[in-house]
Amino acid sequence: MRRLLLILVILALVSAGAFFALTMPDRVAPEELADLIGDADAGGAVFWAGGCASCHAGEDAEGEDRLILSGGQQLASEFGTFVAPNISPDPEHGIGDWTLAEFVTAMQNGISPEGRHYYPAFPYTAYRMATRQDMADLFAFLSTLPASVTPSEPHQVSFPVTITRGIGLWNLLHLRDDYVVDGDLTEHEARGRYLSEALAHCAECHTPRDATGGLDRTRWMAGAPNPTGRGTIPALTPDELTWSVEEIAAYLNDGFAPDFDTAGGQMAEVVENLSNLTSEDRLAIAAYLKALPPVGE
Repeated sequence: MRRLLLILVILALVSAGAFFALTMPDRVAPEELADLIGDADAGGAVFWAGGCASCHAGEDAEGEDRLILSGGQQLASEFGTFVAPNISPDPEHGIGDWTLAEFVTAMQNGISPEGRHYYPAFPYTAYRMATRQDMADLFAFLSTLPASVTPSEPHQVSFPVTITRGIGLWNLLHLRDDYVVDGDLTEHEARGRYLSEALAHCAECHTPRDATGGLDRTRWMAGAPNPTGRGTIPALTPDELTWSVEEIAAYLNDGFAPDFDTAGGQMAEVVENLSNLTSEDRLAIAAYLKALPPVGE
C-alpha cells in the first residue's frame, strides 16, 4: 500500500509539473520590439478595423464617447459572462503604465503583465496574426485617447472556468500562427484576409465553435448560434451570402443591405467601425469573403 501511495504521489507531482510547464505564460521580450516606433495616425485604422470600441467603450456610447474605453460591455457565453476591461490610458484602472512588450504580449499571446492568462473572449487568437508594426501603431493610438478612472468589472464565471492557468492548455489547441484561408489569393484578397482574420476577427461571431469553445476551422464563416441565445449569426461563405463584392463593401460602409434591410445589433457596431476604413479596405474584405470556400468544402 505504501508503495502504491508513493507511485500515486510521484504521478501527481509529474502531472502537476507537466501542467505548469505546458501552461507557462509566453511573454514577448522588449528587445524583440526595439526597432518599432508606433504611429498613432496609422494606429487609428487598426483601432477601427479591430473593433476595439465595440467591446471597450461604454454601453450605448456614441460619437466621441466611443473613444473612452472604460470597459463594461458584457459578452455572454456558455462558459459564463465575460466583461470587457478598461483599456484607456489611465495608469491605475487602464493600460497607461503598460510597456509595448506587455501590450503585444496581451494582444497576441493572451497574457497579462502579471503573467495571468486572459480568457479567449478577448480575441488574441486573431490578433496574433497581426503585424507587430500594427500592434505598435495601435498602442500609440490608444495612448492618445481619454483616460477613464472606471475600474474594470470582474467576469461572471464559476469554477472551473475561474482557473485561468488552465487556459494555457486551451491555447495549445487553438493558438495558431497560420491563416485559415490559404492558397493562391490576389493581393486584394490577401489584404481582405488580413483585415478579416487578424484584425476584425469576423470569425469570432460567424464561425461555429467546438466543445472546448474554440473556432471550428473546418466550418469557417459558416454561421453560428448567437451566444445571447436569440437566433443565429449568418454564414458569410459565397454559397450563402450571394451579394456582389460591391454590395458587401457598401453594406460595410452604411449598413444598408441590397434587399433593403439594415444592420442591427452587434453588426451595426461593426459597420460603424468599418465605415472608418478606406473604401479600398472595405472592398478587400468583400473580396476575401467571396474567396471563402463554400460550407462543407
